[in-house]
Amino acid sequence: MTAVRKVAIAGSGVAGLAAAIQLAKAGVEVDVFESEPVPSPLGSGISLQGNALRVFDALGVWEKVRPAGYPFEGLTLRAPGPDATIVAELPDVKTGGPDYPAGMGMERPVLAEILLAHAQAVGARVRFGAKVTGAAADADGVDVQVNDAPAGRYDLLIGADGLHSTVRRLIGIATEPQPTGMGIWRAFVSRPADVERTALYYGGPMYIAGYTPTGEHTMYAFLVGKAQERFSVTDEEAARVMCEESQAYHGPWESIRADLAAGTHVNYTWFTQHIVDAPWNRGRIVVIGDAAHSCPPTIAQGAAQGLEDAAVLTELLIAADAVDQSLWDAFHARRLPRAQAVVDASVQLGQWQIDGDRDADAGGLIFGIAQQMAQPA
Repeated sequence: MTAVRKVAIAGSGVAGLAAAIQLAKAGVEVDVFESEPVPSPLGSGISLQGNALRVFDALGVWEKVRPAGYPFEGLTLRAPGPDATIVAELPDVKTGGPDYPAGMGMERPVLAEILLAHAQAVGARVRFGAKVTGAAADADGVDVQVNDAPAGRYDLLIGADGLHSTVRRLIGIATEPQPTGMGIWRAFVSRPADVERTALYYGGPMYIAGYTPTGEHTMYAFLVGKAQERFSVTDEEAARVMCEESQAYHGPWESIRADLAAGTHVNYTWFTQHIVDAPWNRGRIVVIGDAAHSCPPTIAQGAAQGLEDAAVLTELLIAADAVDQSLWDAFHARRLPRAQAVVDASVQLGQWQIDGDRDADAGGLIFGIAQQMAQPA
């Protein structure tokens, strides 16, 4: 017997759909409410570490995820300049264990499609254009409002509704994402044959320049610089900016600039960081994923941490007989220190770049946090 029989989930991102899949597979009635009117076809690339891939296997989607992405091993660190000198070739820790690649790049919209289809296939109901706008919890359940109208009574409400979570606000958690001072340009481009794993360039006019393969013929390229108000620029202007600000970077960046000049969609966002102190729940309402924590993607653990939140929470809910304090204590003991370590390390990597700290051991910090993540959540 599970601790819950009927669960509402706000948000259809990776954390929300992962929770929906695991609960529905266990026979729990699940309603997912997504505020967006339709599944979004837009999105940048995503880097996934082995511990994320292990969760996909537990969800039952690994066999579909793997061929849809580009698995790779290791990380290359390069320097600016005409030779694009390789500074280090770091062996990735297999954070998911020996059965999975160390990392994988793929397109976010493709991953979203796979998770949504599987959630619906195992019985979760997903409603778009449905925003959770109210929630009143008592000792036995939660009365949920969607689009300002009653949506039903549930044993639990999971807030997986992203950085600017409505559920987080509804339960009185004041923590909000804070800008780190960095902004990132991202674009999908063609993959040169010699790009077989993520490469990061440190130094030069940008804090970080890099690229990650996402398929046999595709990759996404990114430039990280000082946060600016650049959200309203056109694709043409954004591509021009990426071309101009990447002139110090060579090697595959020559091909990247050619693709940018030919025309491609460019996305710009700021890096943020936050983590909600324990508890992440208020009674029978809990936040997970980006609603509970966010960090710069400097060690590519953001999605993995949201997936782990969902995996640990649903494991406990399925094994327990009641939603009680012992369940929440176990959840926070397994999730808060791990998420905190990722946020701290990710922010530190970015701050070293902002401070121009030439003596910082970026490779050592990346390798060290990967070793921590190799221990199961």
